[in-house]
Amino acid sequence: MPSVASLEKSEYYALRQNAFWKIMDDLFRAGPGLAYAERLRTMVGHGVALWDVLETCERSGSLDSSIDVATARPNDFLRLFCKHAMIRHVFFNGRKAADIFSKKVQPTLEAEFDDKVYIALPSTSPAHASMTYAEKLEKWSAVAQALTNDRPDDSQRLPGGRG
Repeated sequence: MPSVASLEKSEYYALRQNAFWKIMDDLFRAGPGLAYAERLRTMVGHGVALWDVLETCERSGSLDSSIDVATARPNDFLRLFCKHAMIRHVFFNGRKAADIFSKKVQPTLEAEFDDKVYIALPSTSPAHASMTYAEKLEKWSAVAQALTNDRPDDSQRLPGGRG
């Protein structure tokens, strides 16, 4: 789920300290120097889209660790994948998003979606300070690699044999 700042501004990763847009600038030239709408157009132009794992949930504050999983309702990935059959990779910004997807979405997907690659990346949140920016950028480069048909590092793939 987006942070409180992102929800208030209606922009993904609106908190300036979040490294997401800086990483997107390094990978795709879609950084914070561009207007938000231009960042999104640039990302789409590179074949990258943003979407939340969850449609709704209850959470106090902005931390993913504060999400009440019992109230978490996922977005309709089946519909997304049917409408956008060209999606081959799904990258998660943080372990919590990947875990919720594994528990609440993957079991509902049909076998035809087993060919997708699901990869958890380190959170770009400033709360995830155990990694340097350079380390995060190195892991997130898997997104650019996927778009150039290089296979992302399998060590980042979600367990469970899917993808």
